[in-house]
Amino acid sequence: MKISTKGRYGLTVMIELARKFGEGPRSLKSIAEEKDLSAHYLEQLAAPLRNAGLIKSVRGAYGGYILIDEPASITAGDIIRVLEGPITPVEGIEDEEPAQQELWYRITDVVKEVLDTTTLKDLLEHDDGEKREEYMFYI
Repeated sequence: MKISTKGRYGLTVMIELARKFGEGPRSLKSIAEEKDLSAHYLEQLAAPLRNAGLIKSVRGAYGGYILIDEPASITAGDIIRVLEGPITPVEGIEDEEPAQQELWYRITDVVKEVLDTTTLKDLLEHDDGEKREEYMFYI
């Protein structure tokens, strides 16, 4: 499974909203400027996140977006599924040989576990600006 810019930028938006959780709405324009992203593209990503009940739009001069739930309640998996669809590294697994099926299912399970146990709060706590080399996966 390859995460596209939809998933990556959507996760960025959600992390930035989590960073200001409880402080009022945040405009996508301010996030776009801060992260050097397209505000128009972020607006396109906000619609499915809003429809999924992860964020809420607030109108007005000081409007923008807020998280519906606290950062500890929203997982990376919630966000990625909304923007990217089902988490499957290989399509058509059922057509593979049994040994290969087992490998693909195990990889899928591990990816789902990481995404579903990593919350926005976790991502904020690890946002120290340093590159980490703790996770090394060998396949």
